This record gives sequence, C-alpha cells and structure tokens, in this order.
Amino acid sequence: MAHSDADILAALANLIDPDTGKPYRKGLAIACNDSSRLALSVKLPYPAKSRFAEIGALFTEALAPFADGRPVEVDVSSQITSHAAQRGVPLLPGVKNVIAVSSGKGGVGKSTTAANLALALAAEGARVGILDADIYGPSQPLMMGLQGQKPEVVEGKLKPLEAHGVQTMSIGYLVDDDQAMVWRGPMVSQALQQLLNDTLWDELDYLVIDMPPGTGDIQLTLSQKVPVTGAIVVTTPQDIALIDAKKGLKMFEKVGVPILGIVENMAMHVCSQCGHEEHIFGHGGADKMSAQYGVDVLGSLPLDLSIRLSTDEGKPTVVAEPDGKLATRYQQIARRVAVKVGDKARDFSSKMPKIVIQNS
Repeated sequence: MAHSDADILAALANLIDPDTGKPYRKGLAIACNDSSRLALSVKLPYPAKSRFAEIGALFTEALAPFADGRPVEVDVSSQITSHAAQRGVPLLPGVKNVIAVSSGKGGVGKSTTAANLALALAAEGARVGILDADIYGPSQPLMMGLQGQKPEVVEGKLKPLEAHGVQTMSIGYLVDDDQAMVWRGPMVSQALQQLLNDTLWDELDYLVIDMPPGTGDIQLTLSQKVPVTGAIVVTTPQDIALIDAKKGLKMFEKVGVPILGIVENMAMHVCSQCGHEEHIFGHGGADKMSAQYGVDVLGSLPLDLSIRLSTDEGKPTVVAEPDGKLATRYQQIARRVAVKVGDKARDFSSKMPKIVIQNS
C-alpha cells in the first residue's frame, strides 16, 4: 500500500529532537516517494555535524514501516539563518548571527570560553568568526596561535586571520604586544566599530565577540550599535564574581539584547593526582543566579591546568583534545547556544522589498 507524503510526515511528527526538546517537524521534507526509493530531508536550525549519523539512523528506523521494500535514504544537514537582533540595528555584512560573550569582571575565563565556543561551533560545521573586542588587553592572538601576524588589507578593509578553521580579528594584530592602549572611551568605541565594520567577514553563520569585562561605555557602545543576536554571561561561583555578572546581565536587558544563558567557569577543581573534586570558589552560584533572573545555565567548566596550557600554546582545548572530556563540555555548551539562537525569531530584513520613489 502506497503512503502519501502527508501520512509519512504525520507519523514522524512525534520524533523529538533531544537538543531542542521539540519535534523535528519544521525541518522535514519528503525528497522522493516513488517506486524506486523513499528519501527524506532533515534540516536542523543549528550546526550538529557530529550528530548527523545518529539522527539519520533515527529517521531511517522510523521510515522502515513506510518503505515497502524500497531503499530508504535520509539526508541530514544544517541550515543556519539570520535571527533578529536589537530593533533598528542593521545586520553586519557577511555575518548572520552575533553572539556576545561577556563578564562583569575580569579573570573569570571569558576569553578562553569565547575561543573554545567558537571552535566548538566550527567543529560542528558552522562558519565562525571571533572578534577580540578587548582593546586594552587583547588575548585572542595568543590563544589562537596568531601572535605577531598582521592582517592583509584589501581595498581598505581588513582580511581576518584564520586559525583552526575560525576567522579572527583583534586590535592585537595591529599593535605591538608591549604597546599600551592609552585611549579614552570614545576612541576605544570608535576603534571597535572600525574593527567590526572594516573587517571582511566571509559568510559567517556566527560571529563570537569576546567582550571586554565590565559594563561601561565600551560595552554599551557594542550593545547598542552591534546587532547582537544574544549574549552569554561567564562567571565563577564565588559571590564577588556573581555580583558583577548580574550587573552585566542587567545591562544587556536594558539595551534589549536577549540573554542566551550563563556559563559557570572554574566551577570545581579535580585533583590530577587522586581525582578528588573540590569546589574551591564556592558552589551553586550560577544556579541561584539562574533562578533569580530566569536564565538558563548553559554548562559548568572545571578549573583545569590543561585548559590554561592549551590556550597558552595557541591550541585551545577543543582543538588540542577534541575527543577529551573538557572538549565535550565546551561542545555541549556550544550546541545549547546554537539551539537557543535557532529558536529565536528570524531576521527577514534582507528579503523585504525596498520602496523607491521616482519621478515619472
């Protein structure tokens, strides 16, 4: 008995995506349903290359009752689209989504988290860039293994330097390592806007911005003039860090930037000798903050020597040990971030017709 496309899609409607907790139905389409084969297309709104085979097997099994002896083919892919940012802020050329990684204070591992997040998204098949927005203390050139290199200038624009499959830009590429940036706020804000707008980002699905710590003039400029799809707040469990992280969260709320979630860094220390786990900076701080502000905890990361060593060597954890436990933690956080971005309202500004008034 032949089954219609509608019957097949209706039967698949109950399959739940474990990453979103929602049915797959929006991204499903019957590619072929004739006497020769039964083919299904599955498009995910987030990058998940490492899970394509698993998802394909799930749908292949679900389609078996409809095959009637025919070969079953399932094509799983990702289709990442632009999503809405703050009202009235246009999208950046060559960039679909901007993710700001912020912290209320320095020293909580924000830059390390931003670098590994970008690399984890790239490992899942996305086109990713990272902008080092910390003018006073740029760290991404060292973390990405690009210290001492200079970007190429093409028709007055900066071509981003690439490392580990990620496009990068930083003021650190344009000044010497020992040169202090003795600039006031307006100069720094202008420099950041130039880095953003004068960089030839090449068709990015995500641009991760490693924000400077704090909630001052620089952060406000970025939040108000850069089309941020969503922000991540990085903190440690200790009270002094949480106080400042809450200020960063409230700043984004005031300027209309959605909070994607909280990352709790240095959540615990695991002894390399005996394996004893100790919460040296406190415990449960991010969970309390999550409950207070209704924001999800995207994940917790340990205080681990290898994280510091790998970033100092220019090969962050996700690249240095891609199959390790720490990389898995970063990958889980990156997937949750991408899923949250994928759930947001799409941006249709590029598809809207432009009205031109002419004399005739």
